[in-house]
Amino acid sequence: MTLSVRLDPVLSARVEEETKRLGISKSDLVKDALELRLGLKNPYDLLRQVRSGLPMGNPAASEATGTGLKARLRAKRPD
Repeated sequence: MTLSVRLDPVLSARVEEETKRLGISKSDLVKDALELRLGLKNPYDLLRQVRSGLPMGNPAASEATGTGLKARLRAKRPD
């Protein structure tokens, strides 16, 4: 669904600054804010999940990241 919202210049500038700071799109920022406001996302629940010590997401996602980086660097500068 598409939603159009008019923002005053000050709020628009703040949205722009925040999206650049976080490195996310305006859409993602607005969706996140709406989820928080509507109670669909609870920061406390996320904190509890992190503190539980249980695996989150893909535990293998950060394995062997150095290998790929080294390969890309070697490809750029072969000796």
